[in-house]
Amino acid sequence: MIDIWLSRGPKTRRRWTGGACVAASLMLALTGCSGSDDDSSSTATATAAGGSGVAAVVNAANAFLGTLSGDEKKQAQLEFTKANATAWSNLPCGSSCRVGVQFGTLTDAQVAAGKKVLQAALGTSTGTGYDQAMKILLADEYLGSVQGSQGGAPGGGPSGAAGGPAGGVPGGGGPSGGPPGGIPSGAAPGGAIPSGAAPGGAMPSGAAPGGGGPGGAGSGYSNDSYFLAMLGTPSVTGTWQLHFGGHHLAVDLTYSAGKVAGASPFFIGVEPTSWTADGQTYAPLDIMRDGMVKLTGSLSSAQLAKAKLAKSYTDVLLGPGQDGQFPAKKEGLAVSELSEAQKTLVLNAIKPWVSVVDDATSTALMSTYKSELDKTYIAYSGGTGLTAHADYVRIDGPSVWVEFVCQNGIVIQGKIHYHTIYRDHTRDYGGELSF
Repeated sequence: MIDIWLSRGPKTRRRWTGGACVAASLMLALTGCSGSDDDSSSTATATAAGGSGVAAVVNAANAFLGTLSGDEKKQAQLEFTKANATAWSNLPCGSSCRVGVQFGTLTDAQVAAGKKVLQAALGTSTGTGYDQAMKILLADEYLGSVQGSQGGAPGGGPSGAAGGPAGGVPGGGGPSGGPPGGIPSGAAPGGAIPSGAAPGGAMPSGAAPGGGGPGGAGSGYSNDSYFLAMLGTPSVTGTWQLHFGGHHLAVDLTYSAGKVAGASPFFIGVEPTSWTADGQTYAPLDIMRDGMVKLTGSLSSAQLAKAKLAKSYTDVLLGPGQDGQFPAKKEGLAVSELSEAQKTLVLNAIKPWVSVVDDATSTALMSTYKSELDKTYIAYSGGTGLTAHADYVRIDGPSVWVEFVCQNGIVIQGKIHYHTIYRDHTRDYGGELSF
């Protein structure tokens, strides 16, 4: 990883400008895995203290908390409540729409300790998991530099908009009828927040108050503007959540009794879709886009006709503020009608999202999703090549839910950017919350 040292007032911060990969795989023990919903995503079991699996995440979390001051710890460790757990967004809205301690306010040593928590918790494959998450932070650093060169307002959107892009919330959208770049009347998808909801609007219960501008502390495009929180007490016996995110990233991993009970919701997006910095080219969501394109490209004309949705989508349907709002009826083409080779492509398309969590948990979840494949559906609207605004692909199973959509650029005009979401019908937030 290439680092550039920057002075940040009373604390020295390091801005990341290179790729980051995990050097070694985590060796995790699996409990039994079945394909039933009763399984509740049985996954990695905690082993001896300091060992592997959830125990390693707990130890790293406690080590990170131990580096914090009293006030910082109050921001980083909060109650596991619905308001705190659902406080995430796809917007550069800082602490006004998410909880936790902001990386940009911490020292290098504290940030390094926070990254060790993420390394222990996230997948180790190149291009997914921890590696992919760190590249999203790099994307924000690049986006901030582009915005700065355009004369955009710091901490806000382009053209001087405070706390968000000109024209409203990125993507707007949701189902057809939503105007690109704005919030459709009465609609929550695409970043709009329902009246009275905490995420994206009011400060969630127990959250540290934000400051520094209309968007709250850490608003704007920067790799400093990411927040890490532990909701509940990290342990191998109780229930708690690892909560990390910022613009275009929301990681929510829920632990219960020494197991990963849920690896979703997981939102990830990127603008621009690719860029070059320090001689290296980055395209962190291509692994997701390519899997979807290979799947839709395998469909016959008759299959494409069945998979075509009547509505068009300019953003993911189940984004922030849309917890539990799965469509009552599945739409599109039943995977049971596909060939074995095409079914493999469905699994390959799903895997990059599920790889956000540790490798053993990802394997267990994929086994469950494979067992449910014949009850899963694929659907699309717009074009299947995922190259233009409103190109959209969805995979919806008894458990798994994945969406990928293209939107017009917000800061970089004339080009698209990506929004995606991974959810699980029964395992979001570890199944701990009701909606």
